[in-house]
Amino acid sequence: MLKTLGLLLLSNIFMTFAWYGHLKTMGHKPLYVAILVSWGIAFFEYCLQVPANRTGIQFFSLAQLKIIQEVITLVVFVVFSIFYMKEKPQLSLLWAGLCLIGAVYFIFRDGSGATH
Repeated sequence: MLKTLGLLLLSNIFMTFAWYGHLKTMGHKPLYVAILVSWGIAFFEYCLQVPANRTGIQFFSLAQLKIIQEVITLVVFVVFSIFYMKEKPQLSLLWAGLCLIGAVYFIFRDGSGATH
């Protein structure tokens, strides 16, 4: 289970940089350069995401895996936006986080995990 969570965390770090990192570092470059660099970064994200899902499905249902991934994505995005992009924290991120906590509650409340 910890392997899955670690891989999901690392994959989300790569994907956040693939999706948003170019906004800070490549604004002056042609769009196709940003796309190619983002694809290159996303390759490493997939090298982590696919094994995370393969191992995770042994412990979690598909829906649980997705909710876990979304929570990790929001946490990574908040850290990225504040510390890398230097954006001020917004109250809307707190509300989004609370909604995800609700999602976690509802997806895990019946105690069912992987069906495999």
